Amino acid sequence: MSEVKTADSPIAGRTVFGHPIGLTNLFGVELWERFSYYGMVSILGYYLYYSTTQGGLGLAQSTGVGIVGAYGGLVYLSTVLGGWIADRLLGMERTVFYGGVVVMAGHIALAVLPGLTGVGVGLVLVALGSGALKANASSLLGTLYPKGDARADGGFTLFYLGINLGAFSGPLLTGLLRDHLGFHYAFGAAAIGMALGLIQYVVFRRNLGTHGQEVPNPLPRSAIGPMIGLLAGAALLVALVFTTGLVTLDNLPDVTTGVIAVAAIIYFIVMLTSAKVTPIERSRVRAFIPLFIANAVFWSLFQQIFTVLTVYSDERIDWRIFGWTAPSNWVSSVEPVWIITLSPLFAIMWTKLGSRAPSTPRKFALGVIGMGLAFMLFVPLSFITGQHVPILLIVAVLAGFAVSELLLSPIGLAVTTQLAPEAFRAQMMALYFFSVGIGTSMSGTLARFYDQDHEIAYFGITGAVAVCAGLIVAAIAPRISRHMAGVH
Repeated sequence: MSEVKTADSPIAGRTVFGHPIGLTNLFGVELWERFSYYGMVSILGYYLYYSTTQGGLGLAQSTGVGIVGAYGGLVYLSTVLGGWIADRLLGMERTVFYGGVVVMAGHIALAVLPGLTGVGVGLVLVALGSGALKANASSLLGTLYPKGDARADGGFTLFYLGINLGAFSGPLLTGLLRDHLGFHYAFGAAAIGMALGLIQYVVFRRNLGTHGQEVPNPLPRSAIGPMIGLLAGAALLVALVFTTGLVTLDNLPDVTTGVIAVAAIIYFIVMLTSAKVTPIERSRVRAFIPLFIANAVFWSLFQQIFTVLTVYSDERIDWRIFGWTAPSNWVSSVEPVWIITLSPLFAIMWTKLGSRAPSTPRKFALGVIGMGLAFMLFVPLSFITGQHVPILLIVAVLAGFAVSELLLSPIGLAVTTQLAPEAFRAQMMALYFFSVGIGTSMSGTLARFYDQDHEIAYFGITGAVAVCAGLIVAAIAPRISRHMAGVH
C-alpha cells in the first residue's frame, strides 16, 4: 500500500497495488453478493424441476430452466430502478448498502417460506436488491478513476476477480448443503454470505471517502407523490398480467426479453435527446449501441451455464471423482476457477499495454467470437452417449468461456463508466446490465430448444451465430472507436 501525494498523480490518496483503496471495499461487497447469488441460482433450476420426493417443486424441466433464465433477466432489468434510486434519491454509495439488505431478505425468504410462495417472494427481493447493488457498485468503482485513466481496465479486472471468487465458492457450498441437508439450508447459506458482505462494507466504508455520496439529479419533493403512484400502478399491472394469464411461467423468458429490449430502446432515446447530455457525450452513447448488441449475444450463450448446462451437467457429465460423486451444480464453479487464475494475468497485461492495447470494440469482437467457438466445442462431445462426458473435457471447454469473458465483461464494465454522460452515470450502468439481462433471459428461451438428441444442431447453430456477430463488430470497430470521442 502506498500514499500518492504528487500533484501530477491521476488520483490523490491511498492506493493498493497502484489502484484506489476504495477498490478493496467494492471488491469485498461484490464478492459476497455474487457468492449468495450464484450459490442460489446454481441450484434454483433443480429446486424448480426436481420432483417433490427429491425436495423440489415438480415443475416441467423446460419450465424450470426457462424461469431461471427469465429470473436472471429480471435481475438485470431491476438495475434501472437501482440506477434511478442512486441518481435521484440516495446516491450510489447508500444504494449499494440498502440493495445488499434487500438481497439478504430475499435469500431468507427462500430459506424459510415453502413452495412457490417462497420462490415468488424470495426471487423478487433478490432481483430488486441485486439490481440496486450491481449497477451502483460498478458505477461507484468507475468514479474512482478519471476518464482516460489507463488503470481502469486493470482495476475492473481485479474487481471481476472478486465477482468470480464469489461465483466459485457459492455453488460449492450450496451444492453440498443441498445434497446433505436440503434446498432450504442451501438458500440460508446464501443469506449468511450476503450478511458477511454487508458487514465488511460498513466496516471499511471510509475507504470510499465522499465518492458516490452525491445525488446527481435529485428528485423534487413535488414529484414524490406522482412517483409513488407510478410505482403502485406498475405493481398493479404486473399482478394483472399474471392473474389474467397473459404472462405465464412458460412464456416468462420471452416476455422478459421483450420488456428489457423495449426499456433499453426507451433509455437510449432519453439519453440521446436529453438536454443534459453534451454533443460529445451523445456521440459516446451512440458508440455504445453496437457494443450493447454484441454484449447481449455473448451473454445469451454464456448464461446457459445456469440453464442448458444445468441440465447437461445433471444428465450428461460423469461427476465421479476418485469414487465420490460431486454435486452436479458444481459445473457453475468450474468457469470461475479459470477466471480467478487468469484475471491477474489479464489485469497485468492491460495495465502494461495501456493505450497500446486493442480498442474496446476489438476486445468485444474477440470476446463474442471466442464465446461462439467455445460453444461449438460441445459438438464433438455429442458423440459421447449417456452420462459419460468426462468432467475434465468440460473443464477445458469452460476455459474458452473464461478467456472470452475476460476479453469482454470487465472491459464492458469499464467502458460503460467511461462513456456514461455525467447526468446518467448510474443509469448508464443499468443500461449496460440491460444488455446482460436480454442475453440472460434469451438463455432461458434458447434452453427450451435443447435436448440430447439434437446437440449437434443446438450447439453448432448457436455458436456459429455468435461467431458471425463477433465478425460484424470487428468489421465496424474503427467506426465505433471514432464515435467514442477519445475513450480507448
